[in-house]
Amino acid sequence: MDATALWQRYQEWLYFHEGLGLYLDVSRMRFDDAFVEACSPKFKQAFAQMAELEAGAIANPDENRMVGHYWLRNPDLAPTPELTQEIANSIEQIEAFAEQVHTGGVHPPKAPRFTDILSIGIGGSALGPQFVAEALASEVPPLQIHFIDNTDPAGIDRILSCLGDRLSSTLVLVISKSGGTPEPRNGMVEVKQAFADKGLDFAKNAIAITMAGSKLDNIATSEGWLAKFPMYDWVGGRTSELSTVGLVPAALQGIEIRAMLQGAKEMDDATRVADLRNNPAALLALSWYYAGNGKGEKDMVVLPYKDSLLLFSRYLQQLVMESLGKEKDLDGNTVYQGIAVYGNKGSTDQHAYVQQLREGVPNFFATLIEVLEDRPGKSLEIEPGITPGDYLSGFLQGTRQALYENHRDSITVTIPQVNARTVGALIALYDRAVGLYASLVNINAYHQPGVEAGKKAAAAILDLQTRVMEVLKQESAPISLAALAQKTGMPEKIESIYTIVRHLHANHRGVVLEGNLAQPASLKVAVSS
Repeated sequence: MDATALWQRYQEWLYFHEGLGLYLDVSRMRFDDAFVEACSPKFKQAFAQMAELEAGAIANPDENRMVGHYWLRNPDLAPTPELTQEIANSIEQIEAFAEQVHTGGVHPPKAPRFTDILSIGIGGSALGPQFVAEALASEVPPLQIHFIDNTDPAGIDRILSCLGDRLSSTLVLVISKSGGTPEPRNGMVEVKQAFADKGLDFAKNAIAITMAGSKLDNIATSEGWLAKFPMYDWVGGRTSELSTVGLVPAALQGIEIRAMLQGAKEMDDATRVADLRNNPAALLALSWYYAGNGKGEKDMVVLPYKDSLLLFSRYLQQLVMESLGKEKDLDGNTVYQGIAVYGNKGSTDQHAYVQQLREGVPNFFATLIEVLEDRPGKSLEIEPGITPGDYLSGFLQGTRQALYENHRDSITVTIPQVNARTVGALIALYDRAVGLYASLVNINAYHQPGVEAGKKAAAAILDLQTRVMEVLKQESAPISLAALAQKTGMPEKIESIYTIVRHLHANHRGVVLEGNLAQPASLKVAVSS
């Protein structure tokens, strides 16, 4: 396509939201009018299904749950007046609590102010707050935030070491819908112990963000924690950033949570337009559907050209992959759907994997995130008439052009600046795009049976570990792995048993391995005396 035709295509497909100052350019996706026309019936159905979802239809039949994260940014849409009031009240409670913390009205027992936040969560309960903290927190926030988002002992030690003596003035957020998810539970137990080791009362520094009546809610109530904020069963983890999960830590960091909600609401309104060409989420879904042939055949590479948006690709990785990665469609057919997402930031990736994107395997489409404002105030000219921001813009435009010239498709999302409204709008834009795309490919975006299967498999391994130790403690002499597997009653699990005892041995957990470590079958296993 020559330059004149490409310019015409750009103008034809450019979406602009005047209120948000947001542009969406899908002109470098090579779909044609016939493809768009063929998709028209699918989009008509998708718009109808999204309307049903927002009205309170059961979207997660596995757990008999509605999916209502859209109500969070517009409580008037909630299906009952009681729920509308509850959502509105929770926002007021968050703001009031944050104000008390900032002014010292709520403070730790041994200090006049809280200095830090330690947020303990996993998945969406960590990725959203991390993304927003990186994007929006000021250089000197009222409280510095830290995250425990894994059950890695060394990682937990690193965070606690970083806090050091400030642990006594650290506000701990424990975020878990059920209270039984292992990673946040483990983090909570570790941090409780760290408080006890310093002679501190954990409860006086602790906040629970959880569902009413959950295990965590009961613990917080019985121990007299500082505060509790509600989670809802109709908000999934990957869409929870604009719930208490993300709003509590954001407000504590001084981020304008109502501006985030307003930006998301404005984007939700724009993506309710039942017209493909005037609906930015539908344009994204169309582009994804085209790129992957409706089967996720190409990966989504996300390149934000702004340091503060570094974690956006990581946030989208969970949102897109957990929502769309499904074995079965809604009719029970095996379809293996999904879109793999990865990315870092521009222009760092000019020196990393853009070489492969430009000339290697054409198994992807790119999403470039552009921010028009370089910085508040004037930029230094590093060459006559040229600033560092001009270079950044040039790298983005150059990458987009170089990819297109070599038949690599791309989408460009442009926002005027990184602020609470635009970040809220980006979150909502991709929320909606995921929902519409799921309809196009006839899958349920709002359940995650694969995640649950992984949790069950991990629990089975831990049960097996307990059984292994029971058997070993009954043995008077070292026994072979094969004999150990037989005595646990699970000879088919010999490989898992080997990895269990190797892990316990490496961590000095009372297990001794005798023999050649390079030949697992030759090993003898015993408990240390």
